Amino acid sequence: MEDFYINSTSQDQSYDYSNITYYYEWGIHTYNYHHYHYLTFTKIVLTYIIIGVGLPLTLVAIYALYSTVRSDHVAPIYVINLLITDLLQLCYMIVWVAPNVDETIYTIVFYIYYFAMMASVGFMVCIALERYLVIAHPLWYRFRLTIKTSVAVCVLVWVLSLVCIVIFYLYSGYVFTNIIFIVFLLPPFPLLIFFLVGTLKALSASMSVPSDEKRRIVGILVLVLLIYTLLYLPDIIFYLVVYDKTLDFLSFILVRLSPLADLVLYVIMRKRAIDKLLASVC
Repeated sequence: MEDFYINSTSQDQSYDYSNITYYYEWGIHTYNYHHYHYLTFTKIVLTYIIIGVGLPLTLVAIYALYSTVRSDHVAPIYVINLLITDLLQLCYMIVWVAPNVDETIYTIVFYIYYFAMMASVGFMVCIALERYLVIAHPLWYRFRLTIKTSVAVCVLVWVLSLVCIVIFYLYSGYVFTNIIFIVFLLPPFPLLIFFLVGTLKALSASMSVPSDEKRRIVGILVLVLLIYTLLYLPDIIFYLVVYDKTLDFLSFILVRLSPLADLVLYVIMRKRAIDKLLASVC
C-alpha cells in the first residue's frame, strides 16, 4: 500500500543552486529509500515468524476445539470459525512473502484476505455475545441457543462478509473503500464494550454459573475487547485519517498478529490450563 516516489530536481534553476538542491534532495531520497526497505524487510521477517508459529498451532487448535463441541456448549463453534478466518489470513501471508507470484493469484488471495478479516471481526462479536448471554440471560441461552442457531449465525457472518467484499471489489475507489471498512469495522467496538459491561453487572446476580466459569467468561470478553482495540482499532484510525507511513506500518503489523492473538482464546477455552491464572487475576 505504500508508494515510493523520487522527484527529480528542477532544471530551470542556476548551476550552483541546482547542485546544492541535488545533493540535499539526494540525501533525503537516500534516507527514504533505506527507511522504506528497512520497513519492508521488517514486515517480511515478522510475517515469516507469524506464519511459522501461527499455521501449525491454528490447525492443532481447530482440531482440539472441534472435539469439544456439544449441544450445551456452542462457544467453540464461533472460535473454530474464527480460527478458520485466521487460516485464510495466513494463506494470504504465505502468498505475500512468496516470490514470483502470478498477479491474478495474488489479487484473488488479496480479496480473500480482507474477506477473512471482516469475518474475523464478526466472529469476535459472536463470541462476546454468546458469553454475555451465558451470564445475563442464562435461561434464554440454555433453551434457545442451540448448535443449529450457532451454525446459522456463522453462515450469516460469512455471507455478510462476502457481500462487503463483493461491494469492495465492484466499487474499489479509495474513498468508497474506506467507507466500507469503517462501516463494517467500527460498530463492533461499542458492542464489545456493552457486552463486557453488561456481563460485569450481571455477574453478582447470576447464581447458576460456577465461579470458575464466570472468571473464564470475563477473561474471554476482556481478551476479545483487547484484541479488537489493539489490533483492529489502529487500522480503523488509518482509514479515518490522512495517509501516514508510520501508522500504515503499525496497522499492517498489528493486523497480521491477529492469528496469534486468536490462539489465546483457544487457551482460555481450555479449562484446566487457564483456571489458576484467571483465579489469581480476578
